[in-house]
Amino acid sequence: MQSTIRNAGRVVLFTAALAIVPACLIGTAAAQVSGYGEKQMGPANVKPSITSKISIAQHLNQQLPLSTVFTDETGKQVQLASYFGQKPAILALVYYQCPMLCSEELNGLTGALQMVDEKPGRDFNVIVVSIDPSEGPDLAASKKRSYLKRYGHPESAGGWHFLTGTQPNIDALTQALGFGYTKIPGPDGKLTQFAHASAIQIITPLGKIAQYYMGVEYSPKDLRLGLAEASDNRIGSPVDNILTYCYHYDPGTNKHSLIVARIVQLGGLVTVLTLGGFMYLMFRADAKRDKQPEISLQRPATKVNG
Repeated sequence: MQSTIRNAGRVVLFTAALAIVPACLIGTAAAQVSGYGEKQMGPANVKPSITSKISIAQHLNQQLPLSTVFTDETGKQVQLASYFGQKPAILALVYYQCPMLCSEELNGLTGALQMVDEKPGRDFNVIVVSIDPSEGPDLAASKKRSYLKRYGHPESAGGWHFLTGTQPNIDALTQALGFGYTKIPGPDGKLTQFAHASAIQIITPLGKIAQYYMGVEYSPKDLRLGLAEASDNRIGSPVDNILTYCYHYDPGTNKHSLIVARIVQLGGLVTVLTLGGFMYLMFRADAKRDKQPEISLQRPATKVNG
């Protein structure tokens, strides 16, 4: 009876494994993201020549080029230095017409900020800079309205800054941050899109890079700690450089592909190895129990005199 129950358990576990392992292997092969809220799997087909240009070198304690001039969402010319001096800042490099990843990055940042007590404008600034010199204040203003509404605190509007700029000033900022990116063809075949990695940076009140956070989701606890340390002009430590890459257009599938394979591969591999190890130990233990003679629980018959 016990052997039958154990065998049934094996069948159930093995069936579950068959359901889980293919999903992990698919994730290990590649990952693709489509519209917001509807992620799907697909080929990761960015050419090596492109990905070699995409990088984030962590230039901790690097001074930002505070003399560079950008245009804010109102069309006003502003010097980067105007956002520093008293408060730290969270800096994000995106482009406003990005098909997907930039929105995911800003969504992740906004969601994390909703869970910390510190507020933009009062305790720190949020500075979002477009890496596309063709974008202007109208796009920046639209993005600010969208994320201010998403954040849910309109009184913090003075702490959100969406900037655009010229190529030389963009280059000066990206080089200081170690932010490598490249132009790629869009659906029309023209170089209208950008391949880049996703990260945000914490900047001290003096304008020095204190911390990098990679990916598109950020821990509220880490953000709060990073802002607190940056407020005291303390510089953090390098983090694991696991990059999430931005889209490129795939004319073969008529979709925008996103390489998140490195993260998915690691998670899938850990899942497969953990599940395989557990099944091996369980089967081995059951095999040992099957070899042991079963002990009868029945008492020997008692002889009654008379």
